[in-house]
Amino acid sequence: MSEPVRLSKLMSERGLCSRREADVYIERGWVWVNGVQINLLGTKVAPDCEIRLTREANLQQAQRVTVLIHKPVGYVSGQPEPGYEPAVVLVKPEHRWEEDRSGAFSPAWLKGLAPAGRLDIDSTGLLVLTQDGRIAKQLIGENSEIEKEYLVRVTGTLDAAGLRLLNHGLSLDGKALRPAQVSWQNEDQLRFVLKEGKKRQIRRMCELVGLTVVGLKRVRIGRIMLGHLPLGKWRLLRADEGF
Repeated sequence: MSEPVRLSKLMSERGLCSRREADVYIERGWVWVNGVQINLLGTKVAPDCEIRLTREANLQQAQRVTVLIHKPVGYVSGQPEPGYEPAVVLVKPEHRWEEDRSGAFSPAWLKGLAPAGRLDIDSTGLLVLTQDGRIAKQLIGENSEIEKEYLVRVTGTLDAAGLRLLNHGLSLDGKALRPAQVSWQNEDQLRFVLKEGKKRQIRRMCELVGLTVVGLKRVRIGRIMLGHLPLGKWRLLRADEGF
């Protein structure tokens, strides 16, 4: 018989919400397990139990927003660093993409908005900020299978053996990297598709095979493309879109 697990942990593992959100829902009585209302934090349940969220919880989740930004070089993804601003400062009405038709701007969109994955200060491209713990877990959870695609301009010489290593065979920080998809996009630009995101991973991978990165742009996360979103602009993730 399986050991009971904390309800909030199980809710997170099933992708229903984040653990922090689960605790809030439990406290408010918005979670039912096998037909029984649960409102005690720390409650343990069977791993195969039926979990149902109330209408109130579903409505609150539907109001959470996810912002897509075309991050310029010079902005950090998350916590501010001396002399640099976080990308969230761009989420203002004047920086909104004119083609975004998701309704009038609301200051409530900024509350709890956090990056779901990093993009280095000297890199540009698609950055996701979200209020939704489900999306954050989907993109940066330990077992995430979401692909991230990058166009990487390099200098140096890369032979066939080096290209094979970029695809699979390199290690960082003493740990083997997951297989990647790396190919030439043109004579000085590589296309990387990764399912992980270690700090400065692509730059460090390139260094290991004798290349120097001179430009890096993220153009896709899962099914979401950077597309025509202008540099420095943002839009909301639409209800009909998903990663």
